[in-house]
Amino acid sequence: MANLAPEEDRMVKMEVDYSETVDKVIPECETLAAEKKLNEAIDKLYVLEKQTRGAGDAISSSKVLVCIVSLCYKAQDWTLLKEHITSLSKKRGHFKLAVTKMVQRCCEMVPEIEDKEKKMNLIEILRTVTEGKIYVENERARVTRTLAAIYEKDDELEKAAKVLQELQVETFGTMEKKEKVEFILEQMRLCFETKDYIRTQIISKKISTKYFESDETEALKLRYYRQMIDLNLHHKEYLAVSKNYHEIYNTTSVKEEEQKWKEALQRVVLYLILSEYDNEQSDMLARIKTDTNLSKLPYYQNVLMCFDTAELLNWSILKKVYSQHLKSADGEPSSPLDKEENWDVLQMRVVEHNIRVLAKYYTRISMQHFADLLHLDSKEAEKRLCEQVVKSTVTAKIDRLDGIICFTKQKDTEQILNAWSGNLNSVMDLIGNVNHLITKERMVHQVS
Repeated sequence: MANLAPEEDRMVKMEVDYSETVDKVIPECETLAAEKKLNEAIDKLYVLEKQTRGAGDAISSSKVLVCIVSLCYKAQDWTLLKEHITSLSKKRGHFKLAVTKMVQRCCEMVPEIEDKEKKMNLIEILRTVTEGKIYVENERARVTRTLAAIYEKDDELEKAAKVLQELQVETFGTMEKKEKVEFILEQMRLCFETKDYIRTQIISKKISTKYFESDETEALKLRYYRQMIDLNLHHKEYLAVSKNYHEIYNTTSVKEEEQKWKEALQRVVLYLILSEYDNEQSDMLARIKTDTNLSKLPYYQNVLMCFDTAELLNWSILKKVYSQHLKSADGEPSSPLDKEENWDVLQMRVVEHNIRVLAKYYTRISMQHFADLLHLDSKEAEKRLCEQVVKSTVTAKIDRLDGIICFTKQKDTEQILNAWSGNLNSVMDLIGNVNHLITKERMVHQVS
C-alpha cells in the first residue's frame, strides 16, 4: 500500500521515502555545525529539504526543517535563525506538518533564551510567520501569551492586554478546553487591571460555567469566580457577588475546610442582604436559609431571617446588635461591612423591607404615620416609597392634599374585563330571576 503524507485537508502520495537518507545526513550536518561549518551544513540540508518536499515525504521534510532551526539556535546565530524561519515558512508547496513541527521547535526555544531582546525578536518572528495560519494557531497563542507576560513584567499592562486580546481562542478547534479557559481568564485579568471593565464583562461570557462542573477544574473555577467577584463589586452588583460566593461555597475543596466554607457562606449572606429586592433575590434567600451549615453561624442566620420575616425592622437596634459580629475580627479576611458605605446600603435595604411590610398590612395609611414607622422624615419617606413604586416592588398612590397613602394593586386590562364580565353575568341572572317572579305573580293573580 502506498505511503501517504498528511496535508491538513488532503492526503499527498509519497513518491520516495527519504527517511533513511535523512537519518544519515542529519548527524553529518550536526558534525559540520559543531566544526563551525554551519553554512555548509545548512546548504546540505536545504538540498535534502527540496528533495523530500518534491517527493511528498512530509515526515522527513519535518525532520529537516527542525534540524535547520536547531542548528542555528545551537550556534546562537540569531540573524540566520530569523532568515531561515521566514524563508522556510514561505516556501511554495511546503507541508503544513513540516511548518508546524518547525514552529513548535522554535516555541520550545523561547523559554530557554535569557536575553530579553533576543527572546522578543524570536517571538515577533514566530508571530509573523504564524499569522493567518490555522494549523499553527495554538503555537501563535502560546508565544503571544509569553509576549504579554514580558510586557506585564515591564509594567506595560496596556500593551499586554492589547496583544492578548488580538486572539479569539474560543474559536480554536484544536486547543484543549482547559488551555482555552486559562487563556480567557488571563485576558479577563489584564483587562480588569487596565480598568477596561466593559471588555472584561464581554470576555467573561466566553466561558461556560458548565465546564466547572467537574472536580478536576476546581482551581480554574475558583479563579474564575474570584475574578467575577472583583468585576461585580466594581459595578456594585451585590446579588451577582452573592451568587459567585455561593459557587465558591459549593466547591468540594472549600467544603472540606471549615474556615473556608464559613468565610464563603458569610459573604453569601452579607451580599445577599445588601442586594436589591426582586424575585431572584427572594428565591435565593429562601434557598440559603434552608442550608444546615447556616446554623453554625448564628448571627448571620438571624440577620438573614430578619429580612425573610414580614415584620418591621428597627435600624438602630439592628445595627447595635449586629455591627460587631458582622465585621471582620483581627486576622480575618475583610468583611463587606467593614466599609461604612455598605452600612448605608444596608440601612436603605432595611427601609425598603419595611415599606414592603407596610404595603402588605395596610391599604390606607397617613403619610406622617408611614414616616414614623420608617423612622424617616416625611420627605425622605415619600422619596423611598416613590423609588419602590417605580421599581414595581409595591403599588401605591399618594394623596398629597389629605396626606394619605393608598396601597392598591393595579389591575391589568384582562383582570378588569374579567371582573366586568362577571358583574354583567350576575346582573343578567338577577334580571332573569326578577322576570320569573313577576311572571309568577301575574299568573297567580289571574287565577285568583
